[in-house]
Amino acid sequence: MPIDGPILQTSRLVLRPPREEDLDRWAEFSANPDSMRFMGGVAKRGASWRALAAVAGSWALRGYGMFSIIERESGLWVGRGGPHQPEGWPGTEVGWGLHPDATGKGYATEAASAAMDFAVDVLGWTDIIHLIAPANMNSQKVAERLGSVRRGPGALPDPFENETVDLWGQSADEWRRLRNSV
Repeated sequence: MPIDGPILQTSRLVLRPPREEDLDRWAEFSANPDSMRFMGGVAKRGASWRALAAVAGSWALRGYGMFSIIERESGLWVGRGGPHQPEGWPGTEVGWGLHPDATGKGYATEAASAAMDFAVDVLGWTDIIHLIAPANMNSQKVAERLGSVRRGPGALPDPFENETVDLWGQSADEWRRLRNSV
């Protein structure tokens, strides 16, 4: 049974809560070394199932979570992204991750922009962060296109406390001023 939640649409994408039918592509994404280089490393199908279930659980428990990102034209699952704040997280994050065959098309910026609108306008978040590995230049470019700035080193909770991340972000007011230019 699909999770009840909002569906966001952009010119090329649909963002909706995750569904069990997303597992095959989610597992491909999670098994790809390039996709997972900055997100804890590759994961097998069982771990992908648990990650998908955790995102679905966020929707059930908090009324928000990362969306599945679907390409409108093909109906293909191309990634996941959106509001993310697990227990102990250093702030209200909008994150993203794309299947390897969906990179380089501007989907991360397009999806994150819609998710930031949702976080600010619907969830009432006053600040948005992005946790990005210092070597992840592609995600840094997305953050910059969104108008976010590097705020300095960030710290993640257990079991990620040994991961090195930079905290990028902006206030809701900054996003409101910039969002029409993204």
